[in-house]
Parts: sequence; C-alpha cells; structure tokens
Amino acid sequence: MMNAALIAFAGTRRLARGEALAVALAVKDAQDAGEEAPILIFDCATGRPVDLDLRGTPDDIRARLEEEAPEPPQPRGPGRPRLGVVAREVTLLPRHWEWLSSQPGGASVMLRKLVDEARRTSEAQDRIREAREATYRFMVATAGNETDFEEASRALFAGEAGRFAMLVEPWPEDIREQVMELAEDAF
Repeated sequence: MMNAALIAFAGTRRLARGEALAVALAVKDAQDAGEEAPILIFDCATGRPVDLDLRGTPDDIRARLEEEAPEPPQPRGPGRPRLGVVAREVTLLPRHWEWLSSQPGGASVMLRKLVDEARRTSEAQDRIREAREATYRFMVATAGNETDFEEASRALFAGEAGRFAMLVEPWPEDIREQVMELAEDAF
C-alpha cells in the first residue's frame, strides 16, 4: 500500500494526491485542523475507495502502512511453484474435456494457449471496461448528486466521449478533472 497512488477529496475539493503515506499524512493534517467536509480517499488507478487507519502520530501511520504491504503468495498444493503454476479446479462438460485431451500437449497446455489468446484479443475491450468501471465507481462516490449524473453515466457506458465531457463540465473542477483522467481509456 505504501507506494499506491491515492487521491483524497474533502467534499468536492482535491486535498492530496500521491503515494499512500503522503496522502495519509495530508488527510490526517486536514482532520486535525478541523476539516468539516467529508474526506474520501481513492485509488487513482481503480477509482476504488481506500480506507486508511489515521490514528496516532505520523510515525504510527507510516508503520501501519509499511505493515500492510502484501505478502508474497504461498504455493498451494500441486503444480509447478517455481513457474508460478497453481492447480485449481476447472469445470467443463465432457465434450470439452475430450477435445482438450486430444490436443497436442494436453488439456493444461491448450487451456493456457486459449487463455493467452483470449487475453490478447480482448485486451483493448478489457482496458475500456476497466476504465469505465473505475470512472463510474469514483463518480458514484463523489458526484452522485451532481447535475446530469445519470446522463453522464449513460454517456460513459455508451462510449459517447464528447457528450460525457459536456455533461461533466459543470461539475466541481477537482472532481471533473479526476473523472476525466479516469475516463481517458474509457472511450
């Protein structure tokens, strides 16, 4: 979490943006200074809300953020751990298993090839979908009461970039800028 890019808003005003520690300390300072607007923190890449524990001193906050670093995944059961291969269950119909077992290299090789091909061919669509979802998550949390929110949401998911930009134009500047940044890959 320490190096995650976060953004914090106090109401409709951008309070801080940057690495988790810098944002956490800026939010803590604002709270200690008596900020009255609700403060929300988001992951800049996903638009997901982030909950930071801001109790204690700056050193306490730093220590907690360092503790929250994800641990490397532990190998589970059969597979090829050195290659990162982990055995999981896949449910297919008998005709699928028959076809897979008749392929060169067997079912595992063919499934990996099929997944890699699907990832390649849907990469652009996945990026658009993820950008739209991130934008929408952020919009719901920060702009749900703004003028034309519903119409802007429809334009976002319909892929109407010009209409979307026009609809969010009257929104508060900091929120509009973040919405447009998140939406860069959505169209």
